[in-house]
Amino acid sequence: MSDLKPIHQMVSSCTGAVITAIFMTPFDVVKVRLQAQQRAELNRSCFVYCNGLMDHICKCAQSICTNPWYNRPVPVQLNGTLDAFVKISRQEGVQSLWSGLPPTLIVAVPNTVIYFTTYEQLRTTLHKNLFGDRKDPPSWLGGMSGGLARLWAVTVVSPFELVRTKMQAGSITYKELVKVLQMQVTNTGIVSLWRGWVPTVLRDVPFSVIYWYSYEKQKIVMNQQQPTFDFTLVAGAISGGIAGTLTLPLDVIKTHRQIEIDNARSSGSTKQMLQNIYRQQGVRGLFSGLVPRLAKVMPACAVMISTYEYAKRLFRKHQHIEVDE
Repeated sequence: MSDLKPIHQMVSSCTGAVITAIFMTPFDVVKVRLQAQQRAELNRSCFVYCNGLMDHICKCAQSICTNPWYNRPVPVQLNGTLDAFVKISRQEGVQSLWSGLPPTLIVAVPNTVIYFTTYEQLRTTLHKNLFGDRKDPPSWLGGMSGGLARLWAVTVVSPFELVRTKMQAGSITYKELVKVLQMQVTNTGIVSLWRGWVPTVLRDVPFSVIYWYSYEKQKIVMNQQQPTFDFTLVAGAISGGIAGTLTLPLDVIKTHRQIEIDNARSSGSTKQMLQNIYRQQGVRGLFSGLVPRLAKVMPACAVMISTYEYAKRLFRKHQHIEVDE
């Protein structure tokens, strides 16, 4: 059970979130660009506009004749992860690989603080109520706590995640982003800011269940109830890799939904979108962006959990010193 105060858990998770966001944002940018490109290929009424400031995925054929971006050159084809890194850096500048970093931090910090703190509090409460003084609770308790914590965190930060995804799907300025969001709210209501909530929950909740179950299982097997830094790095990467691979098809669907601008024509349910991608592109389409996703998820999970656990150890030592004094 947790022996730290909620404020210590918040500071620990905040530290990990900032470090992870700064170093892993380029991988997220490439992943989203590759999936946005796939969206354009799947639906011929979805066009790519380039005005020199942004690559804009727009599913609105009626706007072609009046849109001043239509006659601009179409962005080059991105052929895989390494090619995307090179072409994005060459054409838009290296700084574009950190496009959306401010909203990423705005999302990552509160999301991670809510997620990890809720996880710790839920796990402690469930442990106490279900198992009493039992020292080592079963690993499924971590999975259950992680899933419930993620459900709550996703609901709170979903609008911010929508903003981040739109910025990374194309090189879009804040001014243009505000106009897009205003148009979206005007046409479809404020509920549209939670676009992608269902596929996000369908992806992130299973991810969290799998991740925390795997992580807690490794702690039990390796007898690491007070895990070392080296253990958390390896265990975090393994757990993140397993969870990231199994939930990737739903990540593809989440990105497709969130980068849509025009709601006049629905893409159908999550199941229909999965079937459509599978029918046209097969299993490969469902796992579009696997390499950049794993390249981000595995080190991100490793950095996040190791930083989090390390900060918790520092707080524990500080508490012990205060008690001794």
